[in-house]
Amino acid sequence: MAFHVVRADDLEWITRPHEPGEPARHVAELSERAAFRHTRANVWRYEPGATGRRHRHPAQEETFVVFAGTLSMYVGEPPERVDVPPGGLIHVDAGTPLQAANHGTDDLVVYAYGYPPESEHAELLDPAV
Repeated sequence: MAFHVVRADDLEWITRPHEPGEPARHVAELSERAAFRHTRANVWRYEPGATGRRHRHPAQEETFVVFAGTLSMYVGEPPERVDVPPGGLIHVDAGTPLQAANHGTDDLVVYAYGYPPESEHAELLDPAV
């Protein structure tokens, strides 16, 4: 088939591990559902106060498009905070440390797109926040 459609109502949210009492992050994995062959993508939903793991990808660059809320991205070494509003995006080169956070009072919803897809897990780093 030459195209694939994934509707928002069909997303399957997976809650990522988090400590008791800590705000959760949820991911809807898109790569297989949309039959991506050369890239990877997910939609992330961060509850208010949730933070991701600080990490870096050795070969994969990533682009984040904000659908709702404000993304606070901590990039580089030392970490620099960059706030991205709804409708905005941030592109992070491969090898750059990054950590996403939702410092707002509403859910943050972000589309994350990466190339080339890495089969290895990212290198985890000490948190920026």
